[in-house]
Amino acid sequence: MRIFRGFHHRGKAPACALTIGTFDGVHRGHQAMLALLRSEAQHRGLPACVLTFEPHPRDHFAQRLQRPDMAPARIANLRDKLLELARCGIDQAVVLPFGDALASLSAREFVEQVLVSGLGARYVLVGDDFRFGAKRQGDYATLDALGNEHGFDVARMMSYEVHGLRVSSSAVRQALAAGDMAQAQSLLGRPYAISGHVLHGQKLGRTLGLGFRTLNLRVAARKPAAQGIFVVRTHGLGPEPLDGVASLGCRPTVDDSGRMLLEVHCLNWPPHLGLEGGYAKLVRVELLHKLRDEARYDGLDALTAAIEADVAAARGWFASHAAERRQTTRDRI
Repeated sequence: MRIFRGFHHRGKAPACALTIGTFDGVHRGHQAMLALLRSEAQHRGLPACVLTFEPHPRDHFAQRLQRPDMAPARIANLRDKLLELARCGIDQAVVLPFGDALASLSAREFVEQVLVSGLGARYVLVGDDFRFGAKRQGDYATLDALGNEHGFDVARMMSYEVHGLRVSSSAVRQALAAGDMAQAQSLLGRPYAISGHVLHGQKLGRTLGLGFRTLNLRVAARKPAAQGIFVVRTHGLGPEPLDGVASLGCRPTVDDSGRMLLEVHCLNWPPHLGLEGGYAKLVRVELLHKLRDEARYDGLDALTAAIEADVAAARGWFASHAAERRQTTRDRI
């Protein structure tokens, strides 16, 4: 998949079949829309293109109005969103910076400057709740009328449901906020995961004498959709994923900066990686089960005891699920 920041690039396709949105999480509803887009693009002999925005438009308005409560909890960082779009078979992604200039465009200006002149849209697919232009003045009827005027087809996809529940980024956020990782997985069609490069941290996993290594991943979002202590599985450090337990939050016992961090404690560190083997690697951490919320402790001894309890709980979770898988296999036989 080709990725462009803005649309003034020589390598960008001159025409495309397009869909537009923030695509936070790339959930099953998004996946169904992207599959339809690919099909329509193939019939027209066009590349399938996604137009998305960074930051999230609601982040922009929250900052502009000094209303942090308006900003949505972020499901995915930009890297993870683009990786999922590529997995869905999208040919081209265009990321537009969302700021005052873009927010002030009228519906007509957005279509003429972005969709027609910028992207060469020949087919545009949107969701049933799509709104665009300054003050959200444009809707599907507006887009359809402007499409007729400028010579591109417009289609609308209605909502996608799983077990009677409308799949949406809001529903994914609600599941993650509640710590219901099974529900989040059902809505996403995959385990919820966060990727990033492993950074140097405070080396607490060594100094506390816990007997395993710690992987630290920076979380750019001020309000990640999931927070707490989780059973996790980490991919990217070797041929097999590593089981572990992780803290996703601001680590109030050892850090008062408020910076968000995903801190992964691996249960069985591979000897071939050595002490420094994880640093700078790009890893993907699947959050499989929430153990508890993050807490502040009175000193490192209390923190150590809590981590040891979390490690024991994680080992128990993996053991019980391994037993369930073995029983399922025997039942099938």
